[in-house]
Amino acid sequence: MDTEARIISAIEAMTHSFHEGNLDGILTAYEPSAVVVGEPGVPLTGGARLRTMFAGFVAAKARFTYSAHEVFSTGDVALHLAPWTMSGVSPDGEVIGAAGLSVAVLRRQSSGEWLIVIDDPYGGSLLERPSGDAGPR
Repeated sequence: MDTEARIISAIEAMTHSFHEGNLDGILTAYEPSAVVVGEPGVPLTGGARLRTMFAGFVAAKARFTYSAHEVFSTGDVALHLAPWTMSGVSPDGEVIGAAGLSVAVLRRQSSGEWLIVIDDPYGGSLLERPSGDAGPR
Protein backbone atom coordinates (compact mmCIF):
# COMPACT_ATOMS: atom_id res chain seq x y z
CA MET A 1 0.00 0.00 0.00
CA ASP A 2 1.43 3.41 -0.94
CA THR A 3 1.66 6.43 1.39
CA GLU A 4 -1.48 8.13 0.09
CA ALA A 5 -3.53 4.96 0.54
CA ARG A 6 -2.18 4.46 4.08
CA ILE A 7 -3.11 8.01 5.06
CA ILE A 8 -6.62 7.77 3.61
CA SER A 9 -7.00 4.42 5.37
CA ALA A 10 -6.03 6.04 8.69
CA ILE A 11 -8.66 8.77 8.15
CA GLU A 12 -11.30 6.22 7.19
CA ALA A 13 -10.51 4.10 10.28
CA MET A 14 -10.97 7.15 12.50
CA THR A 15 -14.24 7.97 10.74
CA HIS A 16 -15.43 4.37 11.16
CA SER A 17 -14.73 4.68 14.90
CA PHE A 18 -17.03 7.74 14.99
CA HIS A 19 -19.76 5.77 13.25
CA GLU A 20 -19.33 2.88 15.69
CA GLY A 21 -19.35 5.21 18.74
CA ASN A 22 -15.85 4.01 19.63
CA LEU A 23 -14.16 6.88 21.52
CA ASP A 24 -10.98 4.88 22.14
CA GLY A 25 -10.74 4.11 18.42
CA ILE A 26 -11.15 7.80 17.58
CA LEU A 27 -8.45 8.84 20.04
CA THR A 28 -5.97 6.22 18.81
CA ALA A 29 -5.98 8.01 15.45
CA TYR A 30 -4.22 10.98 17.10
CA GLU A 31 -0.79 11.56 18.60
CA PRO A 32 -1.05 12.18 22.38
CA SER A 33 -0.17 15.88 21.95
CA ALA A 34 -2.44 16.42 18.93
CA VAL A 35 -4.30 19.69 18.40
CA VAL A 36 -7.90 19.43 17.19
CA VAL A 37 -10.11 22.37 16.27
CA GLY A 38 -13.41 21.62 18.02
CA GLU A 39 -15.12 24.63 16.49
CA PRO A 40 -13.76 27.28 14.13
CA GLY A 41 -10.82 29.08 15.73
CA VAL A 42 -10.93 27.03 18.97
CA PRO A 43 -8.07 24.51 19.17
CA LEU A 44 -8.12 21.80 21.84
CA THR A 45 -5.38 19.51 23.07
CA GLY A 46 -5.12 16.86 25.77
CA GLY A 47 -6.73 13.47 25.93
CA ALA A 48 -9.50 14.42 28.38
CA ARG A 49 -10.53 17.53 26.43
CA LEU A 50 -10.51 15.66 23.12
CA ARG A 51 -12.47 12.74 24.60
CA THR A 52 -15.14 15.15 25.89
CA MET A 53 -15.40 16.94 22.54
CA PHE A 54 -15.52 13.70 20.55
CA ALA A 55 -18.12 12.27 22.97
CA GLY A 56 -20.47 15.06 21.87
CA PHE A 57 -20.16 13.92 18.24
CA VAL A 58 -20.70 10.29 19.25
CA ALA A 59 -23.78 11.25 21.30
CA ALA A 60 -25.14 13.09 18.25
CA LYS A 61 -24.66 9.93 16.17
CA ALA A 62 -22.54 11.96 13.77
CA ARG A 63 -22.10 10.39 10.34
CA PHE A 64 -19.31 11.83 8.21
CA THR A 65 -18.85 11.50 4.48
CA TYR A 66 -16.04 12.86 2.31
CA SER A 67 -16.50 13.95 -1.29
CA ALA A 68 -12.77 13.59 -2.08
CA HIS A 69 -9.33 13.14 -0.53
CA GLU A 70 -6.12 14.92 -1.42
CA VAL A 71 -2.82 13.92 0.16
CA PHE A 72 0.61 15.52 -0.01
CA SER A 73 3.54 13.97 1.82
CA THR A 74 7.24 14.38 2.31
CA GLY A 75 9.25 12.06 4.50
CA ASP A 76 7.31 11.37 7.70
CA VAL A 77 4.84 14.28 7.38
CA ALA A 78 1.65 14.45 5.34
CA LEU A 79 -1.18 16.87 4.67
CA HIS A 80 -4.68 15.46 4.14
CA LEU A 81 -7.44 17.65 2.68
CA ALA A 82 -11.05 16.52 2.36
CA PRO A 83 -14.40 18.25 1.93
CA TRP A 84 -16.86 16.64 4.37
CA THR A 85 -20.49 16.63 5.37
CA MET A 86 -21.93 15.50 8.68
CA SER A 87 -25.43 14.52 9.73
CA GLY A 88 -26.58 13.70 13.21
CA VAL A 89 -29.24 14.21 15.86
CA SER A 90 -29.25 16.92 18.54
CA PRO A 91 -30.06 16.05 22.18
CA ASP A 92 -33.68 17.16 21.58
CA GLY A 93 -34.00 14.83 18.58
CA GLU A 94 -33.62 17.45 15.84
CA VAL A 95 -31.72 16.43 12.73
CA ILE A 96 -28.50 18.43 12.44
CA GLY A 97 -25.93 18.83 9.72
CA ALA A 98 -22.69 20.59 8.94
CA ALA A 99 -20.06 20.73 6.24
CA GLY A 100 -16.51 21.92 5.89
CA LEU A 101 -13.01 21.35 4.62
CA SER A 102 -10.86 19.08 6.74
CA VAL A 103 -7.20 20.07 6.91
CA ALA A 104 -5.13 17.50 8.80
CA VAL A 105 -1.41 17.02 9.35
CA LEU A 106 -0.27 13.46 10.00
CA ARG A 107 3.08 12.03 11.05
CA ARG A 108 4.41 8.57 10.33
CA GLN A 109 5.30 6.77 13.55
CA SER A 110 8.28 4.45 14.00
CA SER A 111 5.79 1.56 13.56
CA GLY A 112 4.87 2.90 10.10
CA GLU A 113 1.39 3.92 11.29
CA TRP A 114 0.18 7.43 10.39
CA LEU A 115 -1.33 9.46 13.25
CA ILE A 116 -3.00 12.86 13.18
CA VAL A 117 -0.98 15.70 14.75
CA ILE A 118 -3.17 18.68 13.79
CA ASP A 119 -6.82 18.37 12.78
CA ASP A 120 -8.86 21.36 11.63
CA PRO A 121 -12.18 20.19 10.18
CA TYR A 122 -13.10 23.85 9.67
CA GLY A 123 -10.20 24.73 7.39
CA GLY A 124 -12.53 26.34 4.88
CA SER A 125 -13.93 28.77 7.48
CA LEU A 126 -11.11 31.22 6.69
CA LEU A 127 -12.69 31.72 3.29
CA GLU A 128 -15.99 32.73 4.92
CA ARG A 129 -14.55 35.58 7.02
CA PRO A 130 -14.91 39.14 5.87
CA SER A 131 -11.67 40.50 4.40
CA GLY A 132 -9.44 42.02 7.05
CA ASP A 133 -10.92 39.85 9.84
CA ALA A 134 -8.02 37.89 11.28
CA GLY A 135 -10.37 36.13 13.70
CA PRO A 136 -9.40 34.48 16.99
CA ARG A 137 -5.90 33.15 17.43
